[in-house]
Amino acid sequence: MTLWEGLAVLLAGIGAGTINTIVGSGTLITFPVLLAIGLPPVTANVSNTLGLVPGSVSGVIGYRRELAGQRTRLLRLGAASLVGGLTGAWLLVQLPSSAFDAIVPALILIALVLVVIQPRVARAMAARRAADAGPPPEAGPLLLTGVLLSGVYGGYFGAAQGVLLLALMGMLLQDDMQRINATKNVLALIVNGVAAVFFLFVAEIDWTVVLLIAAGSAAGGQIGARVGRRLPPPVLRAVIVVVGLVAVTRLLLT
Repeated sequence: MTLWEGLAVLLAGIGAGTINTIVGSGTLITFPVLLAIGLPPVTANVSNTLGLVPGSVSGVIGYRRELAGQRTRLLRLGAASLVGGLTGAWLLVQLPSSAFDAIVPALILIALVLVVIQPRVARAMAARRAADAGPPPEAGPLLLTGVLLSGVYGGYFGAAQGVLLLALMGMLLQDDMQRINATKNVLALIVNGVAAVFFLFVAEIDWTVVLLIAAGSAAGGQIGARVGRRLPPPVLRAVIVVVGLVAVTRLLLT
């Protein structure tokens, strides 16, 4: 890895940590960069997952005030995320790398669609919260199932996992958006964390990439928690979509 390639990975980690804390989909920043510097897709995905864990921790710390009073919810949803994340990580190493190579372009396109429709989902969430009154309900079977499946997706690939979680909880829980976002950060940390531990024992890892993304994402997590809310959402979405389309194009042409 050259100096400029290392700098690109570090900057991508900062961007991913920032975006993941705000909404999710930071993998659409880091993953294409890792492909561009020549990493095989599976190695890039595994190394990216490990590198983003410190960013998830940083984001959770940044949102710690909004987590107050959510212990029961976090335990229930966290258990679903744990099982889902482990299942997704297991699928990644069990399925042949050719399967991952074939499905990743479709996964990225799905993630990009989620990023594009996120504002509409957010408006629907706001409308639902305005129409409902009373205390926020606890996680029901539908939400638990959705969180479990999003954990499988996150453990396998992870791009836009946060968007999925925000949509699910926004529709099925009546609560403040910032508290829901704080919960999303914890669930994403659980999925990334359990997948990372699993990969330590069974997958090929590029530790230089892990360290660069870890340093960048940890800084980005704090940026996202402190000043990220001030960034224009259309700009963030535009960057994610452009980077994601470049990644899809590169994958399809190689």
